[in-house]
Amino acid sequence: MRIVFAGTPDFAVPCLRAAAQRGEVVAVYTQPDRPAGRGRELTPSPVKREALLRGIEVVQPENFRTALSKQALRALQPDLMVVVAYGLILPQSVLDIPTYGCWNVHASLLPRWRGAAPIQRAIEAGDARTGVCLMQMEKGLDTGPVLLSQAIDIHDNDTGGQLHDRLAELGASVLADGLGLLRAGIRPVPQPQPEEGVTYAHKLDKAEAKLDWSQPAHALANRVRAFNPWPMAEAVVAGERLRLHGAIALDEAHAAAPGTLLRATREGLDVACGEGVLRVRVLQRDGGKAITAADYLNGRPDLRTP
Repeated sequence: MRIVFAGTPDFAVPCLRAAAQRGEVVAVYTQPDRPAGRGRELTPSPVKREALLRGIEVVQPENFRTALSKQALRALQPDLMVVVAYGLILPQSVLDIPTYGCWNVHASLLPRWRGAAPIQRAIEAGDARTGVCLMQMEKGLDTGPVLLSQAIDIHDNDTGGQLHDRLAELGASVLADGLGLLRAGIRPVPQPQPEEGVTYAHKLDKAEAKLDWSQPAHALANRVRAFNPWPMAEAVVAGERLRLHGAIALDEAHAAAPGTLLRATREGLDVACGEGVLRVRVLQRDGGKAITAADYLNGRPDLRTP
């Protein structure tokens, strides 16, 4: 087969490796290099770096609006285009170019969590299960029929970063299964998504990182997990702005105002919420690194509960 791969972030790299195992990837499409770091130097995407290591041609169009960009894709004579977190909307005129159309690897059990941030939204919502779908792409946002899928449990202590890594590997496995079927002359049967159960995983916004202590502790604990490593939850505790790397919810009744520091021990900083208590166990001060609550209290002995 002649496969064109389109992807940009770390999540897409295992899928690129799976697609390229037999030397069938003839080109990789990825987002243009973007400024990054303190020096704001142009930095290639993780997918571009992987493609260059493998000696695969890299193409970086701003979009597919021009006839020239579509002509360049058509000239590659692709049998299949595999799209994983590419970051560009593909028009129908592009979806129609490959012989078998375009496949997308999506990190949720569709139709739940269509959209940009399915991994974090699943944790934030307290979902017990998630997974990966291999989908035949169509014009709508993650609306295409599902070809293959696989589910996994979301562990109680999973962060957004940990679940991201597990789903990236699972996505590569599901993609490999689909490619294996296609090579054998078996096209996976498309299953239309049900109309019930549709939810949208809206893009993460840094403004969401600021926790509201009037919310229930369980909801805040989920957000701390979901937003690690980005955008990282933050809150004011005892007058100091902290970034929260790890926290758990305690089902504890209290009469304190939300945001009140109830206790500060080696086990954590216990903060009153609208319902229950949030125990902050790993945190970061401005300009510092992530530390345990015990280490934090070494520098803030005034907060320590007798």
